[in-house]
Amino acid sequence: MNTNNSLLKIYNAQIVTPTRIIKNGTVIVRGKFIESVTEGDLEVVGATEIDANNQFIGPGLIDLQINGFMGVDFSDQNLSIVDMRKVTLALWKAGVTTYLPTVITNSHKNLKKSFQLLTLAIDNEEIGLSIPGFHLEGPYISPLEGFRGAHLAKYIRKPEWDEFSELQKAAFDKIILITVAPEVEGALSFISKCSESGIVVSLGHHNGSSEIIKNAVVAGASMATHLGNGCANMINRFENPLWPQLANEGITASLIADGYHLTQEQLQCFYKMKGLEKTVLVSDTLDLAGLPHGEYTRHERQVVLSEVVKFPAENCLAGAASPLNTCVSNMMKLTGSSLENAIQMASTNPARLLGLNNIGELIQGKRADMILFAIKDGEMVVQKTIVAGKIVYSN
Repeated sequence: MNTNNSLLKIYNAQIVTPTRIIKNGTVIVRGKFIESVTEGDLEVVGATEIDANNQFIGPGLIDLQINGFMGVDFSDQNLSIVDMRKVTLALWKAGVTTYLPTVITNSHKNLKKSFQLLTLAIDNEEIGLSIPGFHLEGPYISPLEGFRGAHLAKYIRKPEWDEFSELQKAAFDKIILITVAPEVEGALSFISKCSESGIVVSLGHHNGSSEIIKNAVVAGASMATHLGNGCANMINRFENPLWPQLANEGITASLIADGYHLTQEQLQCFYKMKGLEKTVLVSDTLDLAGLPHGEYTRHERQVVLSEVVKFPAENCLAGAASPLNTCVSNMMKLTGSSLENAIQMASTNPARLLGLNNIGELIQGKRADMILFAIKDGEMVVQKTIVAGKIVYSN
């Protein structure tokens, strides 16, 4: 269904755009790309037709931070294409058409092998289009308890450009997002080099001062990783890393809107302060997402999975268990965000942030990454997922 001249027509749809919802709309896809988005019906000779039955069509969701899913850990030293396919198919079912496999703090040897294994997925004909690159979260973060979250302290270290270059070489230059603590020794120059290399730098798991955060933005940092998390439970109410990141217009905040990582009031305030254009939704799911609740051992840690993953030893969260479509639903319920704004935060904004100019919106010329979905009892229910004009999931 995605040959160069194949035609797909989806009609009788509510089309979600960043500015409005087009009622009774039609989307025409030729090959891998969107040919037209219009109000009303169009006659298209030779097209495969799908009646949307007045359901919504939006751009596929884009998840910038996902550590694993359905029992598959992207840091697993035995990761296989079979594992990556399992995750990708499960994410398509959740409406995620693009994602960055995220690798967290580990030894240099293990990180290098992780990226060598992950690169195999990018070249895979079936799932490669959904994986434009990778997110390295750590190991250049704060070693302090609380701020380091569930990252293992013994692997945390100062940024070293030569070491990172080895990782980037192993990843075939596909590390396109990195989370760094700006206050650690050598971080500012490291941030500058990453930015000059075209890598998006995000501040996270840190205790940077207002001045350091400003300097990090000047050096090229443009994002805050899961703002409000990766932070100590007890902080100074005036001097802490949250206020400067909220106040700085150069920072786009990623938020985990799973209903557990941030309270409703935090989510509301962060959204109001950063605004629509500077907010991105991420899932931050671990490999435990989708598995039965209970106790697990992961990365030398005892964690507990319920609706969220907890790290009892340090009284902090270890990660999320809800996919991005759930975060979109929660963003609407908890902040009063409109559907089109919630979709923008989970698709258009992350695409723009990473410079993925061919996806993230339903407009002519963009790659046809789309989801057909309904809103039932406040929840996004995905009916079909389309990647590059091909239906990859159908309910």
